[in-house]
Amino acid sequence: MTRKRRRLYFVLLGLLALSGGLALVLTAFEDNIVLFFSPTEVAAKPVCAQRCRIGGLVANGSVVKEGERVSFDVTDTVETVSVKYVGILPDLFREGQGVVAEGKMTEGVFVANNVLAKHDENYMPPEVADALKKSGRWKEGEPVPAAVVH
Repeated sequence: MTRKRRRLYFVLLGLLALSGGLALVLTAFEDNIVLFFSPTEVAAKPVCAQRCRIGGLVANGSVVKEGERVSFDVTDTVETVSVKYVGILPDLFREGQGVVAEGKMTEGVFVANNVLAKHDENYMPPEVADALKKSGRWKEGEPVPAAVVH
């Protein structure tokens, strides 16, 4: 075997190892990627068959608690998605406030395994603010619309 051929084998072996490592990294990322959707995007097309996040505002009058089982609606003031959750809600969770729920769609209802609430009165998750801006309900520099604050 010549030096040239041996060097070619080492390069090919190195490329094969690099490709295998890259495939493992991409597979690990695929399991950890969680996409964000607004209620309008969820209503427009079937999404969230896999794990995803939806965000918006908790619709007024929609929270129903039965022990640790909670159902509520998340809205972006255009569309509304029903959410079911089993567990303890964050202390700051309440109607009219921003929320992000992580889970998946099951039979037309979003089944959440994690619910995140805003951490102070001025904060809204960036994804929720962007969704409200896209819907035309909130523009930069303006206060949050009255329908959103209640």
